Amino acid sequence: MTSLFETLRDRAQKRVRYNETVAELSATSLDTRLDLDIYKGDIPQIARKAVYGA
Repeated sequence: MTSLFETLRDRAQKRVRYNETVAELSATSLDTRLDLDIYKGDIPQIARKAVYGA
């Protein structure tokens, strides 16, 4: 039963990190995002890869 709670806690922590990453990338200026080749529509995918892996 402990592993179930650990799994749930891990998933919740990853979701928080995902939301934080999306917020940070969204808050970045347009000029900076364009310099990094990050388009607004790509932000969720970039955050997903950063938090959850490939």
